Amino acid sequence: MSTITAPLATEEANGISAPPAHDMAAVMIGGVKIYGMGETEVRALDGVDAGFRQGHFTAIMGPSGSGKSTLLHAMAGLDTLDRGSVFIGDVELGTLNDRKLTTLRRDKLGFIFQAFNLVPTLSARENILLPLSIAGRRPEFDWFDHVVATVGLGDRLDHRPSELSGGQQQRVAAARALVSRPEIIFADEPSGNLDSTSGAELLDFMRRAVNEMGRTIVMVTHDPVAAGYADRVVFLADGVVVDELSDPTPDSVLDRMKVLGGPS
Repeated sequence: MSTITAPLATEEANGISAPPAHDMAAVMIGGVKIYGMGETEVRALDGVDAGFRQGHFTAIMGPSGSGKSTLLHAMAGLDTLDRGSVFIGDVELGTLNDRKLTTLRRDKLGFIFQAFNLVPTLSARENILLPLSIAGRRPEFDWFDHVVATVGLGDRLDHRPSELSGGQQQRVAAARALVSRPEIIFADEPSGNLDSTSGAELLDFMRRAVNEMGRTIVMVTHDPVAAGYADRVVFLADGVVVDELSDPTPDSVLDRMKVLGGPS
């Protein structure tokens, strides 16, 4: 196994995890997630250490069943670990009750999923603003206009999802993830349901969100082309981080995946 180059927090002698380094947006320490029992037991994560720097774009890849989506969901507070710790900034998710965890996800995290998860009866504008509406927060219209201009939806804001192409719907989902100024955006196969042109537009937008808006993005993908937009790729196999690659290209990612073996 290669060593994660980003500095991770370490566990103290008393077993309590220390906060991550100040430049880390999110950290997992010793993450274990087990499904099933006995002969049916599956260790989706088996002692994972992983760190994600602020203002960086990281892709997570691995063969099918490697634990990459489980890692993303645990990092995002959508699933809980059986052992280990997850930090968002200096906050350990395991110390939060349900209300505080919900507040943290609402205020600090954004999500983009393969399924667009748009409300069909709402316009694009209303879907983008929905997280702020639920939180009872007033939108910052300068920021809203900037996000909308970046995703190129200025002339489609009054359209409902059924009146938008798949690529446009996913860009609405991406704008929704950004409108609350989250510290981290977690994306699970965000271009998986898109054609190559729409997928490239979405990934280019995500790259710009990092470069121009200073966002942190953690993305699960099976696609070497999508991973080529990232600053770094973390590779999982059998629930363990086995390698990583900085400044990836589609060819270098594909070569690394061939070494790991199996479908992604």
